[in-house]
Amino acid sequence: MNLTNVKIGTKTSGSTNKRYSRIQFSNVKLYKKLLKIGLMPNKSRNINGLKIPNRYFFDFVRGCFDGDGTIFSYWDQRWHSSFMFYISFASGSFNFLQWLQKKIKTNCGLNGYIGKNGDNRNFILRYAKKESLVLFNKMFHSKNIPFLKRKYEKALKIFRTDENHNRKNLPARVVKLANTPL
Repeated sequence: MNLTNVKIGTKTSGSTNKRYSRIQFSNVKLYKKLLKIGLMPNKSRNINGLKIPNRYFFDFVRGCFDGDGTIFSYWDQRWHSSFMFYISFASGSFNFLQWLQKKIKTNCGLNGYIGKNGDNRNFILRYAKKESLVLFNKMFHSKNIPFLKRKYEKALKIFRTDENHNRKNLPARVVKLANTPL
C-alpha cells in the first residue's frame, strides 16, 4: 500500500471534548475492497451486516468493542449489594446491531438485548454478566492480538471485583488472561 500522502493530526470529540490522534490516507484499492465487504461512506446510520469470515469474526467483534463498545459495572441497590456488569456496543444503525447480535448468537449462543440509548439517536446491543464473560473470552482468544489496553484492563478489574464479591472463581480462560502480562 502506498502511504506517501498520509496526514497525521488531532481532532476533538464533539461529545466528550477530548482530543485524539487521527491518521488519514488515500488508497483506491483499499477503498474498493472495503466497499465489497459492506462498508460505505457515511455508514453510521445505514450500515447493515458485513461479510466477515467466521474465523475472523471475534477479532472483528473485538474491534467493535475497542471502537464503539464499552464495559461498565455498578452496585445494584435493588438486591442487597448485587454487582452488575455489561458489555455493550453502540451504533446509529439498528440493522447493524441486529446483524451483530444474530452472528454472535450463531457463533457462541449468546442472546444479548438491543435497546435505545439514552439520547434516542443510537441503539445499544448489551450483554449481561455471564454472557459478557463468554463474549470477552471469545474476543480475547489469545494473547498475541491487537486490542485497546485501557478497555481490556477495565474489564479485568470488573471481573476481579465480581470474583471477590461473589467468592466465585472466574472461568479459567479469564483467569489466564488476567494473569498474563500485557
